[in-house]
Amino acid sequence: MCAEAVPTPEQLLKRARNDRGEDLGRLLDLYRNYLHLLARTQIDLHLKRRLDPSDLVQETMLEAYRDFGQFRGGTEAELMAWLRRILVHNLARVSEKHHTKKRDARRDVPLHRRLADLEYSSQQVDAALVSQATSAAARAQRREQAAVLADTLARLKPEHRDVIVLRNLEGLSFEEVARRLGRSAGAVRMLWLRALDRLKQLLEQEDLI
Repeated sequence: MCAEAVPTPEQLLKRARNDRGEDLGRLLDLYRNYLHLLARTQIDLHLKRRLDPSDLVQETMLEAYRDFGQFRGGTEAELMAWLRRILVHNLARVSEKHHTKKRDARRDVPLHRRLADLEYSSQQVDAALVSQATSAAARAQRREQAAVLADTLARLKPEHRDVIVLRNLEGLSFEEVARRLGRSAGAVRMLWLRALDRLKQLLEQEDLI
């Protein structure tokens, strides 16, 4: 007896339009790791304080589920862009509240400007994420590379994932990464090389490279 084929995001999207139940939940859950990675990088880059990315992702998921009827796209890429905009709006509200407390109101950046900055920054992180799997042409025909790589990064050990996120996605120097991780710059370089090697192994196992 043949195993049931795993539905593609587009197939789940069509099913979810007819019944916003289990299929919509399955569809949105495909992007939990992707949204979590974006939330983490944006918190690090803009808020500069401890904030649980999972809370922002959960809020984004709940809003997406509630407002799914407003989504008019038909592709995975369009869905990811829509989810990213919801996440960015949530990040902007948190950022606005944070900066209002920290800065004089006359110097505070308006919410619409902060929203645009966050959206641009998220797109830059998204582009950096895709660049880590540019050779995954075959899988990209079925899944967006950024989503696939986010899922693969989630499978790494925390220290491997951290060093790749800080170095490759946030663009920090080895010295700054070392300060963040409480290691020497030399140790961070070795950790980074091992992390990239492990990431490559996982991608090869999935026939992504």
